[in-house]
Amino acid sequence: MTGRDDPAVVAELPPPEWLAAYLGYLATQRRAAALTLENYRRDLERLHRLADGRAPQTLSAHDIRRFVARMHGEGLGGRSIARALSAWRGLFRWFIRQRGEMALNPAEGVRPPKSPQPLPKALSPDQAQALLDAEAGDGLEVRDHAMFELLYSSGLRLAELAALDVGPALDLGERMVTVRGKRNKMRTVPVGTQAVAALQAWLALRGEVALADEAALFVTRSGTRMSSGAIRSRLARWAQQRGLGVHVHPHMLRHSFASHVLQSSGDLRAVQELLGHASIRSTQVYTHLDFQHLAKVYDAAHPRARRR
Repeated sequence: MTGRDDPAVVAELPPPEWLAAYLGYLATQRRAAALTLENYRRDLERLHRLADGRAPQTLSAHDIRRFVARMHGEGLGGRSIARALSAWRGLFRWFIRQRGEMALNPAEGVRPPKSPQPLPKALSPDQAQALLDAEAGDGLEVRDHAMFELLYSSGLRLAELAALDVGPALDLGERMVTVRGKRNKMRTVPVGTQAVAALQAWLALRGEVALADEAALFVTRSGTRMSSGAIRSRLARWAQQRGLGVHVHPHMLRHSFASHVLQSSGDLRAVQELLGHASIRSTQVYTHLDFQHLAKVYDAAHPRARRR
């Protein structure tokens, strides 16, 4: 731990005025999600610490390259540094365009160190079946089963699932769900038959748990909306109890959904629409997962591929 990362030292640097102002701009003008705002806050607080509290308007490209080298030397990975640089570029653009306090963006053109591109981890179809075919016990397990079936059935993001309300967004008759994704973009995706059955079972019990004025589809034991952290915790516990032997998190179910649909259909554009990706490049990672699956089949089946 370096001096600037020591909590006692960090406490000596009061939050700067520009941090609250910029986060407020992102929340109101850019409609950034709560999780996005929290990530920005961490990366911008890191910039504040690295600069020893100097105003961002006084920083140069040399300073930014020095900060990147320092982060890398402290063991921060290339992806984390890239995310920090992206947050910093956005801040400097705001100083230039909104406040007129800078002429040049010192983070423009500064690149993070290269790091291996990890592929998203997905469950195999057999693992997904073992996870979701297990019988639910009490009312809360009925709720959990419905959450996890919907995540896997429709490829939802965790934040999209947590934000769902009881109402027209969930149309079980038409087997469709409408969610609000990144940048406030709405999309409607199908809901599978087994997910519909699990949701119907939960809705039959929800009224006994939810507070009278609670709109959330998924609620806690005390009747209030489930948090993202609570959903993560319940899924990890569910997978452990069912002996999967791997740590399962909500985004893994989204990855599994995308990988399994692509393996069956080969339709990358359809998977892009279902996932709500703005760019096809975000979806193309699943072609690598699909190739890995095909390579395993080839290695197991082709007589000239087998090792002697």
